[in-house]
Amino acid sequence: MEEVSFRILLCPMDFSECCDYALRYAISVAQAYRARLALLHVVELPLLPSYTIAGLPELNLPVEKLQIEARKLLNARAEEIRRLHTNVTSEIRAGTAFVEITSYAEQINADLVIMGMHGGGGLRDLLIGSVAEKVVRKAPCPVMVVKKPLDESG
Repeated sequence: MEEVSFRILLCPMDFSECCDYALRYAISVAQAYRARLALLHVVELPLLPSYTIAGLPELNLPVEKLQIEARKLLNARAEEIRRLHTNVTSEIRAGTAFVEITSYAEQINADLVIMGMHGGGGLRDLLIGSVAEKVVRKAPCPVMVVKKPLDESG
């Protein structure tokens, strides 16, 4: 059987606790395989039909402003990671999260996507579907979905 090797890992980030937990796994795998760790944040476009179908309010913030703020957060996260693992890149995209994640994974020839799962459920996931589930189905490479365990109080 051929040995599995990872050269490029993709870790989509939405700056949530869940994604921070998945990022720990991504850093560990990147260190173990001396792989490049690519961070990606997708600024969801405000007027996507799925938002209004789910009954969520429409956002009227300019995409450019959201991208600038996201870039600051992502760059700060990348700098923190560089202290542990030097081969880190970051990218900001605008669009539908699962589409941009799978597209970017293909573009960079990712060997593995490591992402968090919120597990929120409810009406929103019923109508829209979870991003992680869609990435698992559409990604050009294996996907590791990391669920943050419930803490002692939950």
